[in-house]
Amino acid sequence: MAKTSAAGSRDTDLERHVNAPGRAALVKQVREKINELGITYIYYQFISVTGRIVGKGIPADHWEATAARGFQLVYGSTANLFIDRHRNYIGYGAEASELVGIPDPETFVQLPWDKRVARVFCTCFRNREEKVNPGGHLTSDCRGNLRIIHEEFQAKHKGLHMRHGTEPEMMWLKRGEDGKPAGGFSKPNCYHIDQFESLRPVFLKVIEYAKVMGFDMIQGDHEDAPGQLELNFMYDDALRTCDRLTTYRQICAQVARENNLIACFMTKPFMGVSASGCHHNVSLWRGGKDELVNTAHTKQLAGLDGVFQYRKGGENLFMPDTARDPRKPGPIGLYSIGGVMKHLGALTAIGSPTVNSYRRLWDTGFWAPVFADWGYQNRTCGLRVSAPGRFEYRSVDSTVNPYLMAAGLLKAFDDGIVHKVDPGEPEERNIYEAMEAGKQVKKLPMSLGEALDRLEHDEVIKSAMPDEMYRVFMHYKRDEWERFMATVTEWDVNTYLDVLP
Repeated sequence: MAKTSAAGSRDTDLERHVNAPGRAALVKQVREKINELGITYIYYQFISVTGRIVGKGIPADHWEATAARGFQLVYGSTANLFIDRHRNYIGYGAEASELVGIPDPETFVQLPWDKRVARVFCTCFRNREEKVNPGGHLTSDCRGNLRIIHEEFQAKHKGLHMRHGTEPEMMWLKRGEDGKPAGGFSKPNCYHIDQFESLRPVFLKVIEYAKVMGFDMIQGDHEDAPGQLELNFMYDDALRTCDRLTTYRQICAQVARENNLIACFMTKPFMGVSASGCHHNVSLWRGGKDELVNTAHTKQLAGLDGVFQYRKGGENLFMPDTARDPRKPGPIGLYSIGGVMKHLGALTAIGSPTVNSYRRLWDTGFWAPVFADWGYQNRTCGLRVSAPGRFEYRSVDSTVNPYLMAAGLLKAFDDGIVHKVDPGEPEERNIYEAMEAGKQVKKLPMSLGEALDRLEHDEVIKSAMPDEMYRVFMHYKRDEWERFMATVTEWDVNTYLDVLP
């Protein structure tokens, strides 16, 4: 609740954010970058419940005023301003007030495809004139929620913080004369350099843009679906990794426009080949410091230092206790795995958030995780220890909202650590062989509706979507599931048209 200070100003979340120590200096540095780079226009962007980039564009002349006062946009923009099947706006009605978006200057960076334009991520707050909690943190702001949840986690666990990297698979599709997809650009041949080479103009342009926008790109390959690429960048602090994954999608969309292609992040546009996942490789650390990375190639950074920083060094609490077992993670890592295993059903609603996501689980034979178990190099499980010091969370696909996913994982870690949840012994066998030998293994939810039911009954993971965030998410996703269940598809017609007599 907002309070009035002795000076008469409003002591609110919004004003504390605007007046945070060091922010005024960063605002001045942005002005210097605007002048240095010749920026004339700025995208002020935040993230909707589904991971879309939304916001406003404002001329750069107004940077200082917008940095101090923010911009206003309807609350429903956090739900893409979509209407449900009953013709009601999702999350917020027409009578709702307008949020205030405050730019985070450390995220300011020039867009390499039009150097007149820059972007900055924003944190969202309730309107200053609201009767209840004016200027409070807007709890349907998933990016703002992650920052708060991560800070709370660090305070509770003596500086323990999450770093993670993602594996963003996606497909480059040909665009037909009607503008619709006309198949994948390349053949579904995994790791074939020839097929990778066929997309060289595309992936080199993505890498070029990404590097200018602060990415430390590390590797890439052609995956085993038509036109499917995976281009990886270095892991980092949770919030920056989520920002970079969001930016990566923005870059791919631009490169697709330049090449008359479709950058497809739909999980499974084709049956009979692999879907697009987005595995999260996660670890918990203490200490370390932010360092500028991959900046030697340029004398003039296209944005503030924060865009080009990565957290380096410190103690990785997921490393094995080699005195006991050279492979098994230490206690913090095991408890964290235990927490994720305990809440895997509810987490699936976040990591596999669309109706189409579950085509990935039903189309068998492509290593998609179906079972709630963990192991070492075991891709049939929902979690695997992919290397010493990290584990790979596999129950997540290309449509994930990374901010919700990171927040959910932090809540699962916290529950596992606090209650010392034992994940059991790692499964060394193929999970199907283990089940044939009599092992009892639970399946993940196999539909969006089932996953939402699991989330509805899991208070720990629900706490990753505090207050209005959970209400907006469930409204959006329940409506999506109901729309699907209420739709007659081509399969229905083909299967049942002549079912009788």
